[in-house]
Amino acid sequence: MAEPDQYLLGYREAEQDRLERQAQELRGDSHALFTQVGLTAGQSVVEIGCGPRGCLDLLADIVGPEGRVVGVERGDDAVARARRFVSNNGIGNVRVELGDGRDTGLPSNEFDLVSTRLVLVNVPQPGELVAEAVRLAKPGGCVVYHEAVWPVHTYDPPLEAWDRLYEVVQAYADRNGIDLFIGRRLPRLLREHGLVDIQSNAITRVYPIDHGRRTLAPDFVENLGGRFVEQQLIDPDELEALTASLRRHVEDPDTFVISCLYVQAWGRKPS
Repeated sequence: MAEPDQYLLGYREAEQDRLERQAQELRGDSHALFTQVGLTAGQSVVEIGCGPRGCLDLLADIVGPEGRVVGVERGDDAVARARRFVSNNGIGNVRVELGDGRDTGLPSNEFDLVSTRLVLVNVPQPGELVAEAVRLAKPGGCVVYHEAVWPVHTYDPPLEAWDRLYEVVQAYADRNGIDLFIGRRLPRLLREHGLVDIQSNAITRVYPIDHGRRTLAPDFVENLGGRFVEQQLIDPDELEALTASLRRHVEDPDTFVISCLYVQAWGRKPS
């Protein structure tokens, strides 16, 4: 049996470019979250699954020169990009490590805050990443997530091509043990791993014609298309036709595009 996919959206260059744009697109929501949980100057933070940028610069700004930020990422290209971003921007309180979010190799009970954004929704066995995050947090420290509940978009008018593609995405995720609805069980997952004082936010957005996240659905399908065909979930000709129809739909200014449900949840490690 084939090894399950370890990251739903893959590591192709276009995906790394999208993740760099995402850092700016989600910056406001992430800043509000870090403010709400009480992150302050001088504290220590680790971001699990930081990708090519993640929240590294935002976290560095908040904790200041007396604080420190560690980014952990399993993709070689993403680590190289993240290190280049940190160096090019003269961010002196950040280091980026190559590592698996399930076993980072970092010391236990080390960080005031452990943060992960839009990683659990893309990986199998998400509880293993939560367990590692809890291990890394200091007693009294905070573990923070920003996650998603699919579908990645809802459209009006509806589109049969997207309905069919969404079925294929769901079948692929199920085959690879990936929970596209992880966001809705985040608070329970944090409780099950021993965190206390759990709180949460829910966020949805509308994406107008000029919004960078309006094309997420066709972008994701293009990321995954080769694997859909390899696993015989869809014929390549059908995939091409449906993806073209979906992209035309999101490029139509009269199409109303609603984001997925984003869930932010956090809890404190008992002292």
